[in-house]
Amino acid sequence: MTTSLKGRIENLEQEVQRLQGEADEASNRYVRLAADFENYKKRARQEQADTIQFANAELLTRLLPVLDNFHRLLETAPAGVDESWLKGARLTLQQLEDVLDALGVKEIDAVGQPFDPSMHEAIGHEDSDEHPENTVVAELRKGYRLNDRVVRPALVRVARPVGG
Repeated sequence: MTTSLKGRIENLEQEVQRLQGEADEASNRYVRLAADFENYKKRARQEQADTIQFANAELLTRLLPVLDNFHRLLETAPAGVDESWLKGARLTLQQLEDVLDALGVKEIDAVGQPFDPSMHEAIGHEDSDEHPENTVVAELRKGYRLNDRVVRPALVRVARPVGG
């Protein structure tokens, strides 16, 4: 081999190495960019789901007083009210509760449970020898969760020792 051919081969080998390095760098950039894009898509999907859930929570907070009033209406129905009307009202309330349940709305268990400030809002105490201290003894307004998020805490009275 001649010296010029040897030099040319060395130059070509260096050029191949340089191009291989550039190709590796471009490949690494592509892999990072693809991973960044996948992460972006996951974040966007999560943000969309959070937005939908927040919108449902807002709607729920507006519907809960209507649900409360419906319960009060049925609890205070006067004697002698038409039984078929009362049955229709109960069925309508049940239908509303079924729809809310299908959307992930659940009542918060309160009475008999230990007081939990994340789910219960205490508005008073009751002296009690029957219940352990800090046990919910009365529920004044139902609380609700939407999936795992509390949208309205239950208003409760909490037991305390007699004379405490």
